[in-house]
Amino acid sequence: MGRSTETFSKKEKEKKRLKKQQDKKEKSEDRKANSDKGKSLDEMMAYIDENGNITSTPPDPTKRKVILSENIQIGVPKQENIVPDIIRNGTVTFFNEAKGYGFIKDLQTQESIFVHINGLTEAISENDKVTFETEQGQKGLNAIKVKKAVS
Repeated sequence: MGRSTETFSKKEKEKKRLKKQQDKKEKSEDRKANSDKGKSLDEMMAYIDENGNITSTPPDPTKRKVILSENIQIGVPKQENIVPDIIRNGTVTFFNEAKGYGFIKDLQTQESIFVHINGLTEAISENDKVTFETEQGQKGLNAIKVKKAVS
């Protein structure tokens, strides 16, 4: 009688191949059993509640808010044009002579107003009491005709 052509390593390889095939078949059956594909439309729906959160329950129609499209603002609202006062009083809180600009704190409104060296009628420095007029600039009020206050 002849010798068997099946060696030990061939048998092991065949066992591994069959085991791999069996695992693949089990995984396939498991995927089919736990599949999400057969869900109904209601199970797949997502809703947004009145606070903007995603939920699985539909929102309460009594909490619905009516928003008119005219009330929606897109972009930055324009600044209101402020009518300039005739003459204001203030204190120079900061002034950089090298760069040519600074800020004046208005004594009435306590707001900080930008001043450029071109808006000066005489030289000023920090902590000086000044009188000035205002004009609307690109980013807000600018002080013009700035001069030291007479005490």
